[in-house]
Amino acid sequence: MRERCHSAGIEVTHPMFGDVASKFAGDLARMTVDEIADAFACSRKIAELNIERYKIFGSDEAELVPAVFAYYGQAYKHLKADEFSVEELEWACSHLWISSCMYGLLRPSDVINQYRMDGSFILPSSGGVKVADFWKSRLTDILIDSVLADDGILVYLDTDEYRALFDWKRVLSSVSVIEPEFHILKEGRLTTPAVWAKTCRGAMTRYIIENRLTRVEQLNAFCANEFHYDACLSNADRPVFVRGFGTSDGKVRIHPHR
Repeated sequence: MRERCHSAGIEVTHPMFGDVASKFAGDLARMTVDEIADAFACSRKIAELNIERYKIFGSDEAELVPAVFAYYGQAYKHLKADEFSVEELEWACSHLWISSCMYGLLRPSDVINQYRMDGSFILPSSGGVKVADFWKSRLTDILIDSVLADDGILVYLDTDEYRALFDWKRVLSSVSVIEPEFHILKEGRLTTPAVWAKTCRGAMTRYIIENRLTRVEQLNAFCANEFHYDACLSNADRPVFVRGFGTSDGKVRIHPHR
């Protein structure tokens, strides 16, 4: 997560499950550095940093930042939220949900503390179940209702692990879920390097926000980092974007560089 980051141009809001996040942070703050390092499979230095974050979580010492600016993973580097106009940020706040094992669901404008969390943890405040399972009953209806209140279409650009925060079968049966895929075609084989998938998810989120997309087929015009829509590999719910050349039907074509 980023420190002392940009937060201008957005009217801040507060997470709907901020009280739950504070309880989770309290549980984690009572763990030792070695326990945190083991739980997260991280170095002692990173464990110590996060222990300090948990201890000041929700206090006046903690820096609160709108969620859309707070994260700095590969997807967020290519979301480039710092470059959004005020109008684009406002549109994002009405259409974009950010999944969080600590906070549940966040709007871009929700101010959050710095943290580290994993959905597989079982904490006292999660009631003896995994954090992901704790969230499932609380988040599923919120997600479904918000999508239905808009146009009934959810473009899922999160990583697979965050499906565990929802009753995904119910989500699929209640709304239209579009799950774009991003592949590299090399020597006739499709691969999905995680770094490129995350890059494209962030870039596509930005593309949707910048262009205020309202129809699924508009996603097909997405083009970034030499990834292009591949009609032969795609279906209605899974538009596929490929970097490289060749198609699943054996025909060869070269994607132009742009």
